[in-house]
Amino acid sequence: MTTASPPSPDAVPASAGPADGEQARQSSAAASATAKLALLVASGATFLAVLDTTVVNIAFSDLRTDFPDASLSQLTWVVTAYTVLFAALLAVAGRVADVIGRKKLFLWSTALFTLASLLSGLAAGVEMLVAARALQGVAAAGMIPSALGLVLQHTPPARRQVAVGVWGAVGSMAAAVGPSLGGLLVDAWGWRSVFLINLPVGVLIVALAARLTADAPTGRRLPDPVGTLALTLGVGGIVFGVTQGTEWGWGSGRVLALLVAGAVLLVAALALSRRHAAPAVEWDLWRSRVFAATNVASLLFGAAMYSYLLSSLLFLNAVWGYSELKAGLAVTPGAFAAAVGAVVVGRRVAPHAQWAAVVLGSALFGLSCGAMYLLLGTERQYAAVWLPIGVLAGLGIGAALTAISNAATASLEPHRFASGTGLLMTTRQIGGALGIAVLAAILERHHVLDDQGYLRVFLSCAIGSVAAALVGPAIRSRAHGAP
Repeated sequence: MTTASPPSPDAVPASAGPADGEQARQSSAAASATAKLALLVASGATFLAVLDTTVVNIAFSDLRTDFPDASLSQLTWVVTAYTVLFAALLAVAGRVADVIGRKKLFLWSTALFTLASLLSGLAAGVEMLVAARALQGVAAAGMIPSALGLVLQHTPPARRQVAVGVWGAVGSMAAAVGPSLGGLLVDAWGWRSVFLINLPVGVLIVALAARLTADAPTGRRLPDPVGTLALTLGVGGIVFGVTQGTEWGWGSGRVLALLVAGAVLLVAALALSRRHAAPAVEWDLWRSRVFAATNVASLLFGAAMYSYLLSSLLFLNAVWGYSELKAGLAVTPGAFAAAVGAVVVGRRVAPHAQWAAVVLGSALFGLSCGAMYLLLGTERQYAAVWLPIGVLAGLGIGAALTAISNAATASLEPHRFASGTGLLMTTRQIGGALGIAVLAAILERHHVLDDQGYLRVFLSCAIGSVAAALVGPAIRSRAHGAP
């Protein structure tokens, strides 16, 4: 969906007098300032939400020192509680944002996230820490779709693609920079600092977001509570089962029960949504074939990307013997490259060519993963091999994610921006969980210090990203055909 550019703010109709022209310029300047403010607060909140999916991993050894009586299984819940609830509630939160107002949900969610960060940093025991992290996950699920909804609401149509590019760049950077930032914080001030650092940022975001104009109620109803519960438990069960597969064993009764129950509940939620006037899952969004194709690309690319981000750190740590901090710093150039790729796509690629950016970005990332499979080994070759490949992979990640988001949001009606964003992010998170499951299944067959296991993971990432690239032309053909 393309939109004609609005008149230049400096253009004044011939019939308008000086006062009218000045008023028009002031109005345009105010609208531009509001758009920039919305992008600033949305990007800040997104950075915090995405960062907290990865930053805690690096603090594990410090947590085990502070809580010596806690089992490894208990400590993994510090990560799992956040990840599961974040993934499970994204789609529902998007619908709620469109119903009650994006600004309202954004403010409440960001305030709750900040409070949960404080509780995490002050936790006296593992149980309190896990509960606080679960609360963080709930808040993050509300922040992401309402954040992008605010950006799209306050940004003129002609500038939305650029805004989504910047927003995507921030999210890409947060995902990749988490390990290095976490390593620096833990090394200097301990594990509590990875949570307490959120406090000043969260308070500032809430204060700035309060200045935005509230969106008018859409008049739509809140989603079906039964379908919403089934959707939340279904997505949560699948993500949790996949997350615990390595520790409990893929053939264990608990894992199989979670996966089967999650799948059944997810199917039930979809079935209920087809008949309900206010569905938990908005089926009709997928009637837009562009939106449906971007969801498929998001699922496939999310699987490859999340698996790559984790396996990269594990390879550097286990095979090359890098410390957690050094490994985090080693992948940081890729994070900045991802930001560059996102901004370039947002600013330079025309709306009708986003499908090509999906293809190019996914293919570039796939080729990078394939190069890692072919060229990496036990010998350390950071400058000659890892660094250039990592930068190319980062460029591919930033380009593909931004193009997928741009193509998806262009197919949505304004009053459904948050709903669509929530669904798109849900498919990416489910894909990420599946990618981590593939990673775990491959590494289980190899010794932790065996480079062959990690190389096979990189090969699987290459296959997944190439599959995402193959979806790109479907986005193009549908964009120029039926909606």
